[in-house]
Amino acid sequence: MKSKAKHQVCVFLPNKQRLDCSSGLKSRGQDLLSEVLEQLEISGLQIFGLAILRDNEYLFIDLEQKLSKYLGQRWTKAPKMGPSILFLRVQYYLDSGRLIQSGRELRLYYTALRQKVLRSQSRQQEDLFFQLASHALQAEVGDFEIQGKHKHYFLPEDYFPSWLIKKRGRNYLLQHSPKLHEELRGLPKREALLEFVKLANTVEDVPVTLYKMRQNKKEQKFSIIFGVWSNGVCLYQNVEGKQCLLHEFTWTDLEHVSFQGCRFEIHAVGSLCLPKLVFHSQSALHSALVLKHLRNSHRFTISVRDALSHVRQMEQIQACCLYREAYICDTALLMQKLHCSMPSSTDGSIELETVTEEEEEQNCEEDLSVQESEEVFVDSPDDVLWLAELLSEVSVDGPLVLPTSAWTAVTMEMKQVLKKKSDIGISVD
Repeated sequence: MKSKAKHQVCVFLPNKQRLDCSSGLKSRGQDLLSEVLEQLEISGLQIFGLAILRDNEYLFIDLEQKLSKYLGQRWTKAPKMGPSILFLRVQYYLDSGRLIQSGRELRLYYTALRQKVLRSQSRQQEDLFFQLASHALQAEVGDFEIQGKHKHYFLPEDYFPSWLIKKRGRNYLLQHSPKLHEELRGLPKREALLEFVKLANTVEDVPVTLYKMRQNKKEQKFSIIFGVWSNGVCLYQNVEGKQCLLHEFTWTDLEHVSFQGCRFEIHAVGSLCLPKLVFHSQSALHSALVLKHLRNSHRFTISVRDALSHVRQMEQIQACCLYREAYICDTALLMQKLHCSMPSSTDGSIELETVTEEEEEQNCEEDLSVQESEEVFVDSPDDVLWLAELLSEVSVDGPLVLPTSAWTAVTMEMKQVLKKKSDIGISVD
């Protein structure tokens, strides 16, 4: 009977929405995620993961492990101690929202970035926050004219970090932000949202997940901040309440990362002439989850690399359309190239040794190999219909519809042909 008992779980979304779920005492993380997807009416999530809050820090759980491993006594003594709490958080950051398959996931991603922008301490990028605020206003309320005579139609606290409000003053922001918002008149809400995503990922402390570590084992405070971002790893040190950058490693800069218990080690490639960097995490489980996040981030970055390149190419083509030049389009060929760039179901460039739960918690060591020449791909949909969203003007939550003339390809050779035909009076329609 105990195995059939249900435990209540509250999952909080980035938009502060709460999902009430129920799971069996032997349920795994994937079981809970499936229930979350069902409630959200989403077939799958690309960039989000389930996280627990421990010591004021979010840790992404291994979906293949039992929830009891992470929720402890609160889980085993259910329902006496009330519902357990988990969070749906961004696990991998994408600088182009056009790669996100689900419109609802894109909305959640936008909301998560909005919250991180408000908490950002990147004071050297002050001008960027004004651009972000104007695009957020355009994405949420549309053209400035819609507001009519309402001068103060937004709260600065909803669009600017607190330090910037304190520095410039609320009146300054209320006076100048509408002017920037007005410059975006005519920009569709969807495009404003996508531009916000792109801009937010250029803020230094937004597209990164931070973990606290100690510089030495006897240190009481966590003076080292270990950051995982899409291009690699960054290390900060807390100095008088401020985070100072110590090292920044791209994937190709890392030879391997390993842990043994609480001891966490980073080995850089020999060309950097850096000694082995050693830090101390809160626990062996903490080390394992941080390393797993790092490994999966590297895999995800490689898996979307080619698709992201094609998205950028198509955005450039889209921009060229503004000049009203003559174009021809081979849609089938472009779709074939995009299909080839999609992640395949193969997987293998960053494999870690399989260990039991006891080995992981007692004395385990895992290596992260980051050979750039090797390709790692994650499972992907069988079709590429989601790419129709890339250039379409449909709403974020709307159906995927492929416009017949949405995709264009331009070559200098064809431009010359069309120009010659135009010169001799032949129609190019």
